Amino acid sequence: MNVRRRAREVDVIVLTGLSGAGRSEAAKALEDLGWFVIDNLPPALIRKMLSLVFHQADHEIQRVALVIDVRGGTFFAEASKELEKLRRDYCNYRLVYLEASDEELEKRFESSRRRHPLSDRLVTGIQRERELVSRFRDGADLIIDTTEISVRELRARLGAYFDSDDTAEGLKTTVISFGYKFGLPLDADLVFDVRFLPNPHWIDQLRPLTGLDEPVKDYVMSHEQTHDVLARIKDLFAVLLPGYQGEGRHYLTVAIGCTGGRHRSVALAEEICSFIMDKGFSAKVIHRDVDREPTQ
Repeated sequence: MNVRRRAREVDVIVLTGLSGAGRSEAAKALEDLGWFVIDNLPPALIRKMLSLVFHQADHEIQRVALVIDVRGGTFFAEASKELEKLRRDYCNYRLVYLEASDEELEKRFESSRRRHPLSDRLVTGIQRERELVSRFRDGADLIIDTTEISVRELRARLGAYFDSDDTAEGLKTTVISFGYKFGLPLDADLVFDVRFLPNPHWIDQLRPLTGLDEPVKDYVMSHEQTHDVLARIKDLFAVLLPGYQGEGRHYLTVAIGCTGGRHRSVALAEEICSFIMDKGFSAKVIHRDVDREPTQ
């Protein structure tokens, strides 16, 4: 068996980030998507574990997710060197980093009454952990900020990136519609503000509907400004997407925002996602705020 060739055939995710940012839920989501998940693996055993996978006679395991974090104690300091060896030797893995704001992490720890793994004093523990894992954030292929998203939304985001058999190939784009009143997606690579377009919210029969409904889509697309901005965005993506892929980038998150995240941004996100797929790139759309109450 050619182990190096086999290694290139196996998709590997290394999942890390801040305690309280959703690593456990992310690991469960990946497991539900068919990944073989190993949680809290000591970094010194990473290569040995993957070697067992690569040497399988039946090649049953094709996708592996390794969760590493500060629970590993002194072993965690070895993680960076081990991951460098992986990428250098034969494994083309993806490093996924989960984070959230200090305020949100404090709320989550306090509500669960959990002790932070690095300190009895919560604020100190969060600060120390940020310093320890900063090198992984800097080198991450994908950063997901969970401050403003639910567990369901986190699962949807991971599904958009990793629910396929070609994880290691090409550029994968996730287009997110959102409402500015509920906060900006902090992990977006590109953000487009479409609040200048005529708002269906002010039309009584359209207010209860969303940009997924034909009457709202027809209204949004009936305006010249919409066609103008879409044409410019498409021209931009026609240049950016091949460029990103040519540079070896694997993930791109595009956010389209309107006031409430239910009408204009939803309709345009659908159009942009379709355009990206028509260009031959992988893309999925997530409507973060479409189910929120239609209040202004």
